Amino acid sequence: MSETIRAVLVEDHALTRAGMRAALTANGVDVVAETADGVSGEAAIVRERPDVAVVDIGLPGMDGIAVTRAVKAAGIGVRVVVVTMHELDEEVLAALAAGADAYCVKSSDTSIVIDAVRTVAAGGAYFDPRIAHVVLRRFNAAASPQAPSPLTPRELDVLRLIADGLGNVEIAEQLHLGLGTVKGHVRDILEKLSASDRAHAAVTAFRRGLLS
Repeated sequence: MSETIRAVLVEDHALTRAGMRAALTANGVDVVAETADGVSGEAAIVRERPDVAVVDIGLPGMDGIAVTRAVKAAGIGVRVVVVTMHELDEEVLAALAAGADAYCVKSSDTSIVIDAVRTVAAGGAYFDPRIAHVVLRRFNAAASPQAPSPLTPRELDVLRLIADGLGNVEIAEQLHLGLGTVKGHVRDILEKLSASDRAHAAVTAFRRGLLS
């Protein structure tokens, strides 16, 4: 890595993006590209291959968690700092499961984001103090004996593909199952996890440690 940290900034709100760019630049970070949506953000990250990508969660077209997952799957060595307005356990855990190296709350001081960028660029991980309790609970839960999964092995297979964003037809093709069988599994998964929809089921599964 070069001495100057190279970063791509993905944030849909223009004023927030300008403020973050100014803060990063003032602290010696070279913002090599910036975009306002997830699809162009992922493309810019893959094209520029920066040291760090600063990615908002609430992006149009493709959310920041999906961008993080795609960047990590590309295997290009980019470190990802996720930023969001929220301190929701579900978002924190979903971001971590996607491979985020840092998680920052926008309402915190901009120095938090700067610290996060520097820390992950050096190979570390960083969590905003405001969400540290979520991470600690996650690790404590992982260290404790886990209750048996309420899902069957086949339902877990289906759930993993749901979490990857696949629809019923694609799941049926991948698992060599009938479409009706997949729909039945999805219905059972939602019922067992008390989930209102597929996205809720995936988040609940990450939160309970059923998916990693």
